[in-house]
Amino acid sequence: MKQIIILLCVVCNLTSAKSQISIDTSDYRRAEQFISSNITKKYYRSWVNPQWVKDTSFFWYSINTKKGTEYIRCEVKNGNKKALFNQEKLATLLTKELNKEVKPYNLPITSLEMNKEGDTLIFKANKQWYKYLIADNSISKFDKTEIQKLSSVSPDKSKTVVVHDYNIWLKTGTDSIQITTNGTQKYGYGVSPSWYSTKNIELENDHPLELDINWSPDGKYIIAGKYDRRQARNLYLYKILPDEGHRAEVREYERPIAGDSIVPTVEYILIDVEKGSYQQLDIPAKATFLAYGFNWTKDGSKAYQVSFARGYQSVEIFEVTAQSGKTRTVFTESAQTYVDPNISDLRILDKQQQLLWLSERDGWQHIYRIDQASGRVINQVTKGNYVVREIKYIDEKNQRIFFTAGGKENGIDPYYPLLYSVRFNGSGLKKLTAETAHHTVFFDENGQYFVDNYSTVQETNVAVLRHSKDGRIITKLETGDISEILAMGWQKPEPFKVKGRDGKTDIYGVLFKPANFDPNKKYPVIEGTYSGPQTIRAPKTFWRGLSNDDTPLAQLDFVLVNIDGMGSAFRSKAFHDVSYRNLGDIGGPDKMIAIKTLAEKYPWMDATRVGIFGHSAGGYDAVRALLAYPDFYKVGVATAGNHDHRSAKAWWPELYMGYPAGKNYDEQSNYTHAGNLKGQLLLVHGDQDQNVNPTASMRLAAELVKANKDFELILIPNKDHGQVYYDKYMTRKRWDFFVKHLHGTQPPKNYKIQ
Repeated sequence: MKQIIILLCVVCNLTSAKSQISIDTSDYRRAEQFISSNITKKYYRSWVNPQWVKDTSFFWYSINTKKGTEYIRCEVKNGNKKALFNQEKLATLLTKELNKEVKPYNLPITSLEMNKEGDTLIFKANKQWYKYLIADNSISKFDKTEIQKLSSVSPDKSKTVVVHDYNIWLKTGTDSIQITTNGTQKYGYGVSPSWYSTKNIELENDHPLELDINWSPDGKYIIAGKYDRRQARNLYLYKILPDEGHRAEVREYERPIAGDSIVPTVEYILIDVEKGSYQQLDIPAKATFLAYGFNWTKDGSKAYQVSFARGYQSVEIFEVTAQSGKTRTVFTESAQTYVDPNISDLRILDKQQQLLWLSERDGWQHIYRIDQASGRVINQVTKGNYVVREIKYIDEKNQRIFFTAGGKENGIDPYYPLLYSVRFNGSGLKKLTAETAHHTVFFDENGQYFVDNYSTVQETNVAVLRHSKDGRIITKLETGDISEILAMGWQKPEPFKVKGRDGKTDIYGVLFKPANFDPNKKYPVIEGTYSGPQTIRAPKTFWRGLSNDDTPLAQLDFVLVNIDGMGSAFRSKAFHDVSYRNLGDIGGPDKMIAIKTLAEKYPWMDATRVGIFGHSAGGYDAVRALLAYPDFYKVGVATAGNHDHRSAKAWWPELYMGYPAGKNYDEQSNYTHAGNLKGQLLLVHGDQDQNVNPTASMRLAAELVKANKDFELILIPNKDHGQVYYDKYMTRKRWDFFVKHLHGTQPPKNYKIQ
């Protein structure tokens, strides 16, 4: 009897928790106000992207203020700021010139450049180039030489390389010579199909092309790719809504997928510009998705290329000697899992004839110094249980490296990159940014100064100008203004930390609450997910904490969480490798622990009603969560999901799942686990998705049908991978799905997001 009474109480409590939530049009209107494109318009003075003017002592930037866009000039030595030009005067001139009203703080200008004297601007307005003399307050039209399609100009602007009919031509003034003669559409020089291009299979024209031309700094040599597409295989799209007429179009695009044994390849030639001749470089032909550019020494005598093997378990650094064309392997590295191209970085130390290389070889990402001649590692520049994120500037004269790193300071979120400097020999490490925040820095050309934007998800961005020698602040440039956002009742995202599946490792995340948050309510929980190992999902900057899909969804009386479980980026190699050949893990064990831990701490979180949504790899996650953890995740919305890792471009799955495609691909395919579905699932895909072909969702749908499972599927016409994610109809349907299945109430019918 006691057990029956307890059970009845639990049922009553759950019923009460659900019945206290009612969602109507006013809730949807509030959610719409928090959509990224709307809310960020109210975030003023949010970011400084400095435009350094070469050989000067100033920079300029534009900033969004309550007036509109303002243009600011700053002197680096003393930090003094003033208007870059008189915007009212320029607006008056443009009103007359363009024959329409131009407002001073909404100037229709793009491609803005300033001369080193600081007295002249050039910009584009209505596709016309203008020159504006600030002191004279006068504008004049001029024709700016546009770069010819499929061409590249030499560093001194005296010569131009043009790729025509898959062969390379060299132009000097009005003279031109043909360098290569045997290029064909399927085996041509200097160009490759654009990665995201598609074409109607009934038309003769080929895919749009992208240039692959690498000039030496002295303009004496060129390295160009030669692309062998003779055995390239295509993927296809069915364009339901053609541009005209009533017949749908079939579109095609070249795309190797994971495990393909035959793929397009690229090899390289070296062109001697003065002689007008070329030779083939002794660099083995490689899959086009493994092709990386060349780094030249400043004198143009040598070039270096980072070259990965298929499956990314090894990498070579090739050296090309320009004068002779000889090629040799300088350095190799391998790993039992993978050498990650997303974090590897090669820099040339010209004076020392050395290289800098970013690697996880000791279990953490660090900087190594390598001798160019022997390939010997001279020393490990940085050491310790922390992650070097980026090399930002190299001062060869004083032999110092400026880099960002996370996790070095105790008690600070390891995902916050701070700026440091260190000598080439590893001594003299300095921390140059003291604030406990995410730092993004921009150095001037001489490395003496840098602009630092720092923020957290709770603290608005502060932009300052600093000395690079010691990090001292010269001036505060801007501080983010969110007064209008606070007036809307916006709730600051709340960072949290819990222990992961092993009971030892710290797992970090962020929690979002609705603007009308009531601690006496019981809120369903929705996880926004993306467990792709190359990045993280939980925001670390104020902008990302504000501009996302979690904040608007929270306004419909949900609590949203982002959690970065084991297998994701910017931690140790061991942490990263949890996802290797194991993408189906999706960090799930850590995420479920985090949600349960939070629910124990916050009684207003209902861990019995948990939903999940994501896009691309996050779309895979959302379905995977329902299939692998069906008793925990009850509702999922998956957009553009790569539900079998052989359904997307080859490089990403082969990096993290291995090559060749083995049994682990089948084991972690959502297709093979479709029969596990217990919860409510909505699949969404764009019919023009050339990144994750829509067959990924359609084949999953076929398996769900075969397993006799209830689900919903929306195919949105004429939307590609990115467009479907931001589609307003898709956004509203996602809101509807969670309102219906987590709140147990009907959403407002046919609500239209404006």
